[in-house]
Amino acid sequence: MKTIKLQPFALCLSILAVAAPVFAQNDLNLPDVSQAAEVKQRIALTDIMVNYHRPLVNGRKIWGGLVPYGKVWRAGANENTTIEFSDPVSVEGKPLAKGTYGLHMIPNQDSWTVIFSKTNTGWGSYSYDQKEDALRVDVKPRPFAENKEALEFDFEDLKPTSTAVTLKWEKLGVPFTVSVNDADQTLQNIRAQLKGRGQFTWQSLDEGAQFCLTRKINLDEALRWADASIQNEERFDNLSTKADILRALNRPDEAKTVWNHALEIANAPQLYTYGRQLQNQKKGAEAMEIFKEVAKRFPQGVYGYLAQARIKSSAGDFAGAANDAKQAQAAAPTDAQKQSIQALITRLDAKQDINK
Repeated sequence: MKTIKLQPFALCLSILAVAAPVFAQNDLNLPDVSQAAEVKQRIALTDIMVNYHRPLVNGRKIWGGLVPYGKVWRAGANENTTIEFSDPVSVEGKPLAKGTYGLHMIPNQDSWTVIFSKTNTGWGSYSYDQKEDALRVDVKPRPFAENKEALEFDFEDLKPTSTAVTLKWEKLGVPFTVSVNDADQTLQNIRAQLKGRGQFTWQSLDEGAQFCLTRKINLDEALRWADASIQNEERFDNLSTKADILRALNRPDEAKTVWNHALEIANAPQLYTYGRQLQNQKKGAEAMEIFKEVAKRFPQGVYGYLAQARIKSSAGDFAGAANDAKQAQAAAPTDAQKQSIQALITRLDAKQDINK
């Protein structure tokens, strides 16, 4: 039998080859002292997410101590704190492209610098390079009365198109405002959806047209969407949308023609609901004309009686209005409707105008 002799170097390599997987298997997944966290917030159609670790105060001096003034800090613990934007945003009024950024900060007593780095995979701020900055903004810190033992990020001052992303730790908060151009982003989203299944339904096209009408933007495009919606299925809803767009485009004669046709095909709940929408828009006189149309075409039934109640209430005939409301309540098919109408009756009995 032939014996194979290994040279010392080859023997070492063979031992390491066997041992390496064994050592790799001994790596332990242990809890972090500063635990991982993430927070997420949607503003309009834009998602904002912060991933970070949460160190504790633990009796230490934080600002100007553990976290020195004037030096780049990781805004958390362990690996990079990151912030992700699903769409382009503005931070403190400055544009920032969509993407995931390493989030760093430079603390000072009166002003902080918030840094969005194109590198988001580093460990802390040790490998931070200013050349990789995507954006820097200066913000003012604010003191807290209560101690925040664990560092946290929060979304404050929520508005339809903006929020303040705020780092909170110890007795200090550091907010920076993120805002979005929701009209532009929503329009892009609508256009994308209307290239898919949305183009085949009257509802999606009508919703797109309504969005533009409400914002008073892209009215020519909105009119095309309204026409496409009507082509898919002619309804009171999309005809009234088209009429409103034509009015906004200063084409009153065309608007009147479309609106008259919308009235012809409308049912009682559609007409009544439209009247209520006009009231919510502070168009009381126009609403009364709609209620008169409902009362004329649908004199009996829930909506006919309710329309008559609103007409009489506006004229100060609370007793007559209450009587009509009671007839509407008797005709209502569901308990929820009956309860809703009872609230109107109670107001009328107290001689209150239900149109206000």
